[in-house]
Amino acid sequence: MESLDMKSLAAAIAIAVGALGPGLGIGLLAAKAMEAIGRNPEAAPKIQTAMILAIAFAEAIAIYALVVALIIKFV
Repeated sequence: MESLDMKSLAAAIAIAVGALGPGLGIGLLAAKAMEAIGRNPEAAPKIQTAMILAIAFAEAIAIYALVVALIIKFV
């Protein structure tokens, strides 16, 4: 019974730490992209494309953390 509790705690810590970085990264990325678009509105399509691509990569890291948490929980 104790190992189940420790596994749950380990999974919770894995997803918490694994989601913290991408969450902060996406927030900073969006803030800087909005700042850049505000300074140069003509470049908005190029900035938006790069921003969406970078957000997708950051989300992939969060998904890796979720997979690790699920492996810890169920294996």
